Amino acid sequence: MKIVQIPLLRDNYAYLLVCEKTRNAAILDPSEADPVLNRVDQEQVTLAAILNTHHHRDHTGGNEEILARHKVEVYGHSSDSARIPGFTRGVDQGDDVQIGELKGKVLFIPGHTTGHVAYLFDNSLFCGDTLFTGGCGRLFEGTPEQMHASLKQLMALPDNTKVYCGHEYTESNLRFAMSVEPKNPKLASRFERVQGLRSRGAPTVPSTLEEEKQTNPFLRWDSREIQATLKSANPDARADPVSVFTAVRKMKDAF
Repeated sequence: MKIVQIPLLRDNYAYLLVCEKTRNAAILDPSEADPVLNRVDQEQVTLAAILNTHHHRDHTGGNEEILARHKVEVYGHSSDSARIPGFTRGVDQGDDVQIGELKGKVLFIPGHTTGHVAYLFDNSLFCGDTLFTGGCGRLFEGTPEQMHASLKQLMALPDNTKVYCGHEYTESNLRFAMSVEPKNPKLASRFERVQGLRSRGAPTVPSTLEEEKQTNPFLRWDSREIQATLKSANPDARADPVSVFTAVRKMKDAF
């Protein structure tokens, strides 16, 4: 499998997944069409599918223009059939997706939206706006309980899983992370490295799930330091995982 990262809009990423044996490919979350179509031509692949993680326009905005040039299947969660342009194939937890000889699994991970999915190909996780590098998506439609359960499901994947998310948000996410867990040495080291990458205009995606577990505050509900930070802001703060996650998400929303 070859993965081609395509920067779109202001800070979005689409990903072209290429089966190198068959030269069939899928585009994941095309927010706009022209850069994607140009890359498909450049890579000399046959586009077979659009894989949408959720219905938001900055992940589906290029669907219709791509479909005008390529007749392909459009995947998304079954509940989003009316919200994803060109939708043809509904998927849900545990379903298989095949692109050439590449086989992927669907994970249902609601929270950011009620119909959010991820696509897992080997050890590469395409998780849209549920899990970000250093962060997680806002809860536009789902509940904190749903998002916590979705993140917990992703945390159960192997540590070497590569995290390909929908946006280049790592630097701002880690700036917030430093405000709630400043004594975490792995976080401080990662923040310094990310600042260096961004100063050169280099991408910070993908990361690994191991790195996210060590430095992403939305996965660190067991951190004593984060719990203490929440307690100092609110003496009545509870320390159970969902309450910690909910409080951290509220702090990030106001950061």
